Formats: sequence, C-alpha cells, structure tokens
Amino acid sequence: MRNEKLVDVIALAQELSASAEGMTLDEMARFSGVGRRTAERRRDVIIEAFGPLDEIQDGRQVRFRLSGRGLASFVAAPTAEELAELENSARKSEAEGDALRAEALRSLHRKVRACLRQNEKARLATDMEAQLRAEAFAQRVGPHPFADRSVLTGLRQALIAGLIVKFQYQLDAAETPRWRRVIPYGILFGPRYYLVGNVPSKSAPVLFRLDRIQSLEITDEPGFPPETFDLAAYSRRSFGVFQEEPENIVLRFDASAAAEAKTYLFHPSQTMTLEKDGTLVVKFQAGGLLELAQHLMRWGASVTIITPNRLKEIMREEVQILHDHYRQPSKRGKR
Repeated sequence: MRNEKLVDVIALAQELSASAEGMTLDEMARFSGVGRRTAERRRDVIIEAFGPLDEIQDGRQVRFRLSGRGLASFVAAPTAEELAELENSARKSEAEGDALRAEALRSLHRKVRACLRQNEKARLATDMEAQLRAEAFAQRVGPHPFADRSVLTGLRQALIAGLIVKFQYQLDAAETPRWRRVIPYGILFGPRYYLVGNVPSKSAPVLFRLDRIQSLEITDEPGFPPETFDLAAYSRRSFGVFQEEPENIVLRFDASAAAEAKTYLFHPSQTMTLEKDGTLVVKFQAGGLLELAQHLMRWGASVTIITPNRLKEIMREEVQILHDHYRQPSKRGKR
C-alpha cells in the first residue's frame, strides 16, 4: 500500500469525491489505467488516509464514494494553473465567437474562487495573473457560432426532461419561417451550433442550425431519442457536421506539406503513413464530402485525392466554379 504513487491516489480520491453515484472497482481501475488488484490497493490507501468510503449496493456490485468532507483542502483546492486554464478556456471561446460558453466558464471560475479560503485566494491570484498575462488566443477566421440564450437553454431543458419542442425555422434568408415539431436528440457544437432531432416526415435524424431557430416552445409531449442512438457516434460519421453514408477516404500529401499535414486531425478514425519518398498518406472513413473538398482547397496542389472518385468529382466541380468565376471580365470600369 505504501508504494502507491501519491499523485495517482489523490486523483482517484478526487474522482471518488466528485462522483454522485460512486465507482465500482472496475471503474476505478479504468480511471487509473491499472489492474483491479492495484485499484483495490489504492482504495485501501484512500480509506486509510481519508476515512471510510460510502458503500452503495448496485445489483451484484458495490459502488464506493468518498464524502467531500473527507478531503483535506490541499487535495480539493484548485491550483493556479488549473484556474488559469479555466480562464483560458473562456478566452478561447471568446476568440471563437462563442460568447455563451465563455460566460458559463467565467461563472464557474468565479464560483470556484468564491469557495477558496482567503489565504488561498491571495496565494493563487498572483501566479494565475502572471500566467494569463503571458498567454493569448488568436481570433479565429470563419463563421462564429451564435445561439440565442433562450433557445439553447430551452433545448437543454427539453433534452433533460425528454420533451418534444416546437419552433419556427428559417431554412434561408429568402424563406418564410415555418413551424417545426421536433424530438430533440442532442446538440452538436462546431463552427456553428446544430440541433440533432427527429421530424415525422424523416426516418433519419435532421440537423437544424440554432441561429435559425425562433420562438422555441417546450411541449408537454414526451419524446426521447432511440436507445440505439449515440450522438458521439453520429458526429463521427462525417467530416464536419453534414451527414452522409461514410466512404473510404485516402489522401496523399506531397513531401513539402507532409510535416504540416501530420499535425492535423482530419477525422477521429484517421491513420497516417509516412512513405519512403516523404509523402504522407492519410486514410479515414467519413461522409460530408463537399465540406471535405472545400477544406482540402486550402492545401492546393500539395494534396491528391486517391479515393473516392466522387470526392474527386466534387473537387473538380468546386475548382471549375471558382475558375469560371474569376475568368469573367471585371464589371468595374478601367482606371
């Protein structure tokens, strides 16, 4: 018991204290990245250091939970680095145009600081401010996410309660908003925010941009996603957010671009192979080919699409549209 790494034991103690339902020994082992017997030893060290754990019977297994009162302040108190990272997350959200998330993070930051003792506040403030002065986030180019606070809050309430929502939705600027009745499945966060939901006329989930949702109403009709629906798996199907049947994507980056391309995450399923000639081959499965083609344009001729042929055709069409656009004579008069 005495040989367990102190930092790992403390991390497990914090997780046991933070967990509302408690943790089984198998869950403790997964959290710590160790075997079950090592997890048992760490549990015993925690009991020795912080006192008895709550034991909750859950079927045939037992869940363990540590009362927050059992943690000494030196274990539960945040570090200056952790507080600075929380503020940096708010700054990053601001740089990306995500004001709602920045505000929520700052509210959490204030609540954490308010729980500190006075001497801890003074000690942490100096180090945290010094770190923050030395770091900044560049403004992100591209669309900034926008969502009306009441819409986002209402959708979250409906998702938690499992209720159907109604709202007016404007597909584009030229269309008159129409009422939609939707079973909400979840919210996707990206360059834009999307509601994933089910409508009566569609068999597959549909995406709705949150910035185009108006007059949201939460009904009293129950509506839940199917038990088989996995929002994380749904989001991984595509490059970006647009859903298509996944296809096998193979890209080859020239040696001149390989080093930079190797730092990119094109898709969670990707594999990368550096060839003997210095080129980089990237493979993954995804839909959303139009969005992928538009992204690949930034790489110019340094990337070659190997498969699928449909992605090649989309790229040719997009390039041709740009080519035709810039071949047109300027409408401005000569100077």
